[in-house]
Amino acid sequence: MTTADLDTDIATIRDALIDLYKDLHAHPELGFAEHRTSAEIARRATTLGYNVVSGVGRTGVVATLSNGPGPTVLLRADMDALPVREQTGLPYASTATDPESGSPVMHACGHDVHVTCLLGALEILARARSTWSGTLIAVFQPNEELGAGAQAMVDDNFFERFGTPDVVLGQHVMPLPVGMLAMHPGAAMASTDAWKVTLYGRGSHGSQPERAIDPVVMAAATVLRLQTVVSREIGGGDTAVVTVGSMRAGTQNNIIPDQAELQLNIRTYTPEVRERVLTAVRRIIQAEATASGAQRDPDIEVIDTFPITTNDPGAVDRTLEALGARFGAHNIIDPGPVTGSEDVGIFATASGAPLCYWFIGGTDPATFAAAQEKGTTAQDIPSNHSPHFAPVIEPTLDIGVAALITAALTWLGDPAS
Repeated sequence: MTTADLDTDIATIRDALIDLYKDLHAHPELGFAEHRTSAEIARRATTLGYNVVSGVGRTGVVATLSNGPGPTVLLRADMDALPVREQTGLPYASTATDPESGSPVMHACGHDVHVTCLLGALEILARARSTWSGTLIAVFQPNEELGAGAQAMVDDNFFERFGTPDVVLGQHVMPLPVGMLAMHPGAAMASTDAWKVTLYGRGSHGSQPERAIDPVVMAAATVLRLQTVVSREIGGGDTAVVTVGSMRAGTQNNIIPDQAELQLNIRTYTPEVRERVLTAVRRIIQAEATASGAQRDPDIEVIDTFPITTNDPGAVDRTLEALGARFGAHNIIDPGPVTGSEDVGIFATASGAPLCYWFIGGTDPATFAAAQEKGTTAQDIPSNHSPHFAPVIEPTLDIGVAALITAALTWLGDPAS
């Protein structure tokens, strides 16, 4: 398929994809609750001629298309949203709430872009069957945000039911200029360990602190000491992030509570550093409780865990060459390891297939350049998970569709041979 042919095909479905994207953005759903989204994906993929199975890993959708002998290529898009109240002011902004929790819901991470681009790629690849041979497996994955969806699909006998891929491909929209792609071989995204820590003290009246074991002080001391893990226990050549994102205790100004809760997020790139950081964090939590005279050990509950996303260097080289030819090598960068996390790598690890996962820009280039010139990129360019995150619709969708098709055709077979 030539670049001109691909551009022409994308132009014919552009308006329909824009409508689909706006609809998905306005109707976000949280992980394992993507019922409307899954139904719409299944309906569209079936219409395109794919063999569609819904309910994989609870709410996942798998669409397959066999087109003669050749490699099996897995294309993956995540589809869940976040418990965030949208503040973009867009005419198609989400006003949705989760029916169970009542919390506001928003596509603040761009998964609506991912779903739209993959459906667009499936439509064009189905039209262009004469240009490739092999099998496509399109995975619309639930609950990426909690790192549970990919494993749920694998545990639902994914490979026994749909086959083992020869490569796993996927992409993620990021706050980069539209037209730019980014890809890093090796450890591309960090592993994540999220913990909820409950510290136990002894409550008392605020006027009589001597009768208490104050969990607020215990929690505060723990938070401060945790800041030394990266700066004093991790080597300068290694990378780790330790964040305390939530601290909750007490209800009144004159009551010392009997417990406090911390929520931690830990990111690392190697198993060795991960083990060192987790050991240090656990040691500090226990030590601060002991130092405070706590009569009960802290509870540590694992909220979620993401593995390291590791791009296969050979798969990156092969895919990068094709993407560079399509978009221009000057539009592709190596961002280095990214501290965000993903569970797409589970499909690769569980199957033994190489992974190639890249980023596409979703920010207006002029806006990005102006912020870069002022040195205010971090403040002026909303990032993923921000209530202001709003990718530019076009040409983001065009580029996302073209990137998936270009990468897939690189790995699919040539019918002439």
